[in-house]
Amino acid sequence: MAEVAPAPAAAPAKAPKKKAAPKPKKSGPSVGELIVKAVSASKERGGVSLAALKKALAAGGYDVEKNNSRVKLAIKALVTKGTLVQTKGTGASGSFKLNKKPSETRCAPPAHSHCKALWEIYLWSWVKTDWSRE
Repeated sequence: MAEVAPAPAAAPAKAPKKKAAPKPKKSGPSVGELIVKAVSASKERGGVSLAALKKALAAGGYDVEKNNSRVKLAIKALVTKGTLVQTKGTGASGSFKLNKKPSETRCAPPAHSHCKALWEIYLWSWVKTDWSRE
């Protein structure tokens, strides 16, 4: 006689996973704002080093050990944005000062093709083309 294996029992239906409640945003100032405050409060002529910035943030109650990468990313972002100037070092290491000169925004040509023609007309309107009528 051929024995028939019993059918495996169906796995119990899993309950749908509940989504975790979204964490509320912290109401304090951002890391970048804290860094700008610390640099502006400093009286150092050559700028504030990364270690001194971390000490100032820790004194203000910010957990630097836990958020070390956020501090470095915020410093790099402030340097690329032009808020801070890096006086020594590269990347997030070195010394930093506040930028006294606001970044100049150059007038870039428009991206759309129909605006490019108008842009060229505007640029060439400043060039004197007819020299014979002087």
